Amino acid sequence: MSRTHSHADQLIPPHLIGLTRPVTRDEFAELCAEYPDLRLELTSSGDLIVMPPTGSQTGRRNSKLNSKLDIWASMDGTGVTFSALAGFTLPNGAIRSPDASWLRRERWESLSDEQKESFAPICPDFVIELRSRSDTLMSLHRKMKEYLANGASLGWLIDPYDRRFYIYRTGEEVTILEDPTVVSGEPLLPGFELQMEEIW
Repeated sequence: MSRTHSHADQLIPPHLIGLTRPVTRDEFAELCAEYPDLRLELTSSGDLIVMPPTGSQTGRRNSKLNSKLDIWASMDGTGVTFSALAGFTLPNGAIRSPDASWLRRERWESLSDEQKESFAPICPDFVIELRSRSDTLMSLHRKMKEYLANGASLGWLIDPYDRRFYIYRTGEEVTILEDPTVVSGEPLLPGFELQMEEIW
């Protein structure tokens, strides 16, 4: 079943909103090429998730997150970063696009050129999901748990509306920070800190 962000349904082709059958990976790739302005994801059961372009405020926050992570990664040198435009095929078959992500360089280099050009069959080591006004926390928490179950070591879920920061780590309970001023990526991302006044 197709799931959409209802406040912007007018931006989404009606036949995608009403799609009720599972979508194959080939069909998914064709849809991504046909609708480049939409952000599409695929669940492990083949349900298509359709998201229109974000609002300007969410876009600003996403840009800041990706910039901060990329600057750190360039200095650190041990991994590569990806924006929300990158899709990954997780081990469970889902195709997900975190708002920002980081992958150890040796894992990235283990992929073939063809795999890198497609929805790479790998789960990032670190993922960030930023809540937009139309996102439900329940769906985002499910997505974070899916990332960890499929190989991520660290996940950040940022809710700018309630000023809450959720930290997911493999084998640990979720840590909830209320209106933090700075959050550290240690020990997975040594030296990476996010100043939250630039995000809120």
